[in-house]
Amino acid sequence: MAEKLNLIEHLNSKEKKQGYVTQMFEIISPKYDFITRFLSFGMDGGWKIQMMDMLKLQGHERVLDLACGTGDITFAEAERLPRGFAVGLDITSGMIKIANEKREQMGVNNVRFDLADIMQMPYENAEFEHVTAGYALRNVPDIPGALQEIKRVLKPGGRFFSLDFGHPPFKLYDWAYINYLIVTGSLTGLALHGDADVYRYIPESLKRYPGQRGVVELMQQAGFVDCGYKQFMGGIMAINWGTKPK
Repeated sequence: MAEKLNLIEHLNSKEKKQGYVTQMFEIISPKYDFITRFLSFGMDGGWKIQMMDMLKLQGHERVLDLACGTGDITFAEAERLPRGFAVGLDITSGMIKIANEKREQMGVNNVRFDLADIMQMPYENAEFEHVTAGYALRNVPDIPGALQEIKRVLKPGGRFFSLDFGHPPFKLYDWAYINYLIVTGSLTGLALHGDADVYRYIPESLKRYPGQRGVVELMQQAGFVDCGYKQFMGGIMAINWGTKPK
């Protein structure tokens, strides 16, 4: 069994955060599909569909899905790309293994899953028409650096969409929601893995995440244009977007 890492110590360090995130997602990969639906009250799939609708794929593009997990968004993109191709990237081998098993069971031919780091992606400059991310930016050790790498692999005029937890504009609601995640996450972690910190990572990482409004600012600073966001449930979830200039 892997050595248990200190949650707060690793989240507060850019150098240590990635190691903690990778180990945590390796642990939860067999339960990942269940937990994303459980913690979102079953609404996770609907948010992903909305992101797909906003992407407005034409059917021929080459699209990259970051932090693909077990492949939900990647497969949804592939379904809308009869003449295109979807690539899923994740740093966790357990997630990639499950995604590839799904691909074989489904018989999908226009999908590939790569084991790689968002901070150093193994792709050429301007290789993809669009990039998507589900719960990715909150988990990278350096958001500005990740945004530069995303912009690098996008073609001019390509769009980036990111679905993640957000921060409601009302402080009391934000406080109540984060504390709900702390309690629920701790109990779920104990029940499923015998470790309260496994899902307590979500609210602790959220405390350090700039949220939908902060991500707009970071995307603009990174050189993206036409940036914005759409939020759900009063702001506790959001889809951010931006475009690489032509």
